Amino acid sequence: MMSLTFDLLLGVALLWSAWHTLATADLIRAVVSFIVFGLLMVLAWARLDAPDIALAEAAIGAGLTGALLLDSVGHLRARRRPGDNG
Repeated sequence: MMSLTFDLLLGVALLWSAWHTLATADLIRAVVSFIVFGLLMVLAWARLDAPDIALAEAAIGAGLTGALLLDSVGHLRARRRPGDNG
């Protein structure tokens, strides 16, 4: 019973974080939600007894891609001038 509850909560958390990633207007929050989604996917793959995919998701999905997206948002904010509206 505990396992089913955890799996249901994990599924709801995955759906919520995916929706939040797409629906938020703030880029930093979207990237952080993307990283959270990737870490939740690591748990999902581990629950499905796929440790190799979980490790790849952690390294590429949450780690490398998240870091690159954060760096990109930082460069975008640095290039934006104080008087820019767009």
